[in-house]
Order: sequence, then structure tokens, then C-alpha cells
Amino acid sequence: MGPDKEEKSTATTKKRVLTINTEKKKKKGEEKHDEDGEALSPAARLFHQRSFNCHIIAMMGLAKRIDVDAVKAGLEETLLRHPRFSSVMVPGTKERWLRTKVVIDNHIVVPDLNVEDSSLSSRDQLVEDYVSSLSTTTLPLSQPLWDIHILNIRTSEAEAIAVLRVHHSLGDGVSLISLLLACTRRTSDPNALPTLPDSQRRSAHSGGRGLCGFIMSIWKVMVLMWHTLVDVLLFVATSTFLKDTETPLKGKGGVGFHRKRFIHRYLSLDDVKVVKNAVGCTVNDVLVGITSAALSRYLNRRYGEMDDAKDKKKNLPPNIRLRTTMLVNVRKNSGIHALAELMKGHGGARWGNRIGYAILRFPIAMFEDPVDYIRKGMEVTERKKNSLESIFTYASGVLIVKLLGIKVAAALCHRMLSNTTVSFSSIAGPVEEIGFYDHPLVYIAPSVYGHPQAVTLHFQSYMNKIKLVLAVDELTVPDPKRLVDDFVESLKLIKDATVKNSS
Repeated sequence: MGPDKEEKSTATTKKRVLTINTEKKKKKGEEKHDEDGEALSPAARLFHQRSFNCHIIAMMGLAKRIDVDAVKAGLEETLLRHPRFSSVMVPGTKERWLRTKVVIDNHIVVPDLNVEDSSLSSRDQLVEDYVSSLSTTTLPLSQPLWDIHILNIRTSEAEAIAVLRVHHSLGDGVSLISLLLACTRRTSDPNALPTLPDSQRRSAHSGGRGLCGFIMSIWKVMVLMWHTLVDVLLFVATSTFLKDTETPLKGKGGVGFHRKRFIHRYLSLDDVKVVKNAVGCTVNDVLVGITSAALSRYLNRRYGEMDDAKDKKKNLPPNIRLRTTMLVNVRKNSGIHALAELMKGHGGARWGNRIGYAILRFPIAMFEDPVDYIRKGMEVTERKKNSLESIFTYASGVLIVKLLGIKVAAALCHRMLSNTTVSFSSIAGPVEEIGFYDHPLVYIAPSVYGHPQAVTLHFQSYMNKIKLVLAVDELTVPDPKRLVDDFVESLKLIKDATVKNSS
């Protein structure tokens, strides 16, 4: 962590004093848990290394001014009952989670921002600058690793903003967003949890019965093994020497410690579904295709500006290697209902960082037919579905930690991320309006900072819209709003071309 982060973290720690509950349980079965706590998983230990001090941040736009006392009461009834959110990380030779008494006021931040005479656009910029400033700080280890910032500021999209920040060691992104949704309720029925969309995955045909079916099954297993072998070899190569092309999107050394700028924009989920239904793919396939198109448009323009090229239509160098490192949850998600029961003290929903990696290459080119980006995206995603790369990387990561230690594992992961260009993820959200402790939610915009990449892309659906959330290092991407515009324009071009081709 850089000097600025260390100074701010120390200052924050001095201001907030944690009360730790050191009373021992009388029961024999609970005594060991209280004294020793629960050991950190390998992934959680990884996120506490200096080069991987990652934080997940979720910006929430709300439809009315935030009642701070109502939020505190809601947190005490839900989030504070979750084991990870009521435990401190105890460092040492054997890092562990130790349950503690949470002082809720230490986790609620209400900054005094003077915005009485400012316009909506200047308020938008103020909120953007405030959230960006959080990326220069880290959560203190003296208390449970999360906080929530309440900005009672009316912006162009919402009446108030709440920013939940959680250290990545507490859980993977999918689990943490699921936990956040488990703290919400439908506005139409305050006692009902949100409804998530059904899975859009297409089921593969078994290939028939009898001899033909048996042969097809054997063939599928062989293809799966071959794809996994190729992906594993490429993963090992990326962790050691195979680098992405040095493009204007590729971060330089130390980018993980740089200040990040968070930009988010709406995309129409209906337009995405029009493309999905016309091409016969999944929503995620469309998002991969849109990303390829937008990154291609952005790079084509940047190369044209750098080279002062005459042909502004096609300035891309050939054979650009631009890949994303996707974190994959290899444990089945417990679901928001199971997490809600966990916070009530019922059930045994599984929790923790159990993640593997998968490397996916985005096609970078200027295609004449915009729908080609979707077709190429489908090829990439279908290929990855027939591979066990994420399971292998998870298992090998655990093995490396046991045999060589966490520092070696962190160095390999850092090099692997540094050798790729962007982070990419997408999460399906509720299909109806929900409330965050009786505050109707306008949007959810999650992201992450602290990892060694200059560009992070996240797609979060909610009702009939998708929030594209872009986190960038401004030294690498000085014009992030133009990059977001490229996503909006790419979706429009692809949708128009799809409708034209269909007609």
C-alpha cells in the first residue's frame, strides 16, 4: 500500500476505537472458537497481501433522503448478525477471524458536504470525486472490515447515495452482492425478498441414447479435457511470461495503488434482450460482444489520435491480445434466501472466498457488421463453458499456498493479473423494485479497487436496466466518459444491425 493509504488508514484507526468482546464461553465446544477464531481461507489471506489489498465498493442510488437511524437499525438486524461482518481479522503467523462486539457508529460515515447552491451536474461530480477518494484509503484492521458512507445529496439520478465498502477478504463479489440483496425487501411487499431472474443458460443435448449417445458422451469428455489442458497451459504461461499487447488500456507498474475513477451509465436491458433473442445466445454473450465492440472503438480512436492517422476508420494494429481475468465462484451460491436465514441465526449457508480464475480474450477489430462482435463473443464464451480452468486454478492456488506459501502465491497472481488488461464481471439483479431499509433503490453500481489492472468493467442488472460500472486508473484512461459512451453507442449499433438483419 502506498504512503497516502498508510497515513489515512492510521488516522482512521486512531479516530475509531473498537470494543472487542474477550469474554470466554463456558461451553466446551465454543471455547476454542472464541479463543482461536476461524482461520482465513487462502483467498482471504491473498487479499491481505500488500499487492492485493482489494476492496469491493457498491454505490446505491436511493429514491428518498436517507434516514441514518433507520439504516443503523436495519444493519443491526441483518448485516451485523453475519459472522464475517462481526469479526476482526487477527494478523500473525495464523491469521484468523475473531468474533467481536460491533460498534455500529464506527462503521457509519456521514460526511459534511456543502451543496446548497450547486447544480445537479456539479453534485454528480462531487459524489464521483468523493467515491473516487475512497480508493486512496483502506479499512482499518482494528474493526470489522466494512463501512457505509451516507451522502444525503440529490443528484441527477437519485435523491441520496449510500456507498457500502467491504474488504475483499470477507467474500467474493457474487456472495457479497447476494448478501446485500438479502438485506433488502420488495417495495410492493416489505416482507418479501427480491426476485432474481431465472438462469439463462442453454442446456446441452445429451446426444441420444444407445451407442451414439455413449460415443457423444466420450467425445464431450475428451473435448472438455483438451480445452482444460490448453487453458491451464495458457494460464501458466500468463502467470510467468505471456503478456497482453501494450495498448492505451494496459496499466503500468504500481497501477493497483493509484486512485481510481468510478463512472456508471445505464444500458437498456430490453435492447440487450432484443439482440439475445435475435442471435440466439445469452445475455452474458451479448455483454461480452458489446465489450469487444466498445474496447475496439475506443482503441481505434486512441491509436488514431496518437499516430495522427489519415484513415480514422481503421487504426488498430493487427493481432491485439487483450484479455480479461475473471474471478469465478467455484462454490455454488447459497442464494439470498439462505443468506437471509443465516442473518436470522438459522441455517448454515456457506460463505467465504472460494474462487478460481478464467482468462478470456476479447476480439479487438473493426468489423463491418456490428453483429459480428456478438458472434465472436459467443465463440469465446462457448469455448470457456467447455473447460474446467477455474476449478483447476482454484485447486492449484490452494496447493501453492500450502507448499510454497502465501507470498509466492500472491506474486504469481499479481503477475497473472498484471499480464492481462481488464477485469470483467456481470451479475443479475432483482426484476422488481426493492428497498434498502425502507429506502426505495434506484440503482446498484458495484465495483472494486486495489488490484493491478487499470480497467475494471462490471454489469449489474436491476429491473429493466443494466448499470455499466467502469473503474479506471486516470493515468492510463484520462477520458473514461468517452469509453462509457463507446459502450452505449456499441449497443445501439449492434441492436440496430440486429433488427435490420432480422427484417
